[in-house]
Amino acid sequence: MSALTQYLDRKNSFAKIFGQKELSLQNASDRKRIAESIDSDLSPENLTCDGELPRSQVQARYKQLTTAAKELIKLDPTVAQYIYELV
Repeated sequence: MSALTQYLDRKNSFAKIFGQKELSLQNASDRKRIAESIDSDLSPENLTCDGELPRSQVQARYKQLTTAAKELIKLDPTVAQYIYELV
C-alpha cells in the first residue's frame, strides 16, 4: 500500500467517525484538500505533536507525509502549490 493510500485511509477513517465526507483521489477538489491536509500535518506543531514526540517518530512521520505528498504531486501536479514544504 502506498504512503498516499495509507494517509487517505487514515483521514477517511476519522472522517467517517465524525460524520464527514470522505475524500477521493478521483476528485480534483478532494486532491486539493488532501494536499492542504498534508501541508498542515507537516507544520512543526502538528508534525511533532507540540514537541511531545521523540525524534524517531517525528522522522518517521515526516518521511511518510513527504512520500504521500510526492505521490500526490505525481498523480496531480497542480496540487504542488498547496504543499509548501516540498515546493
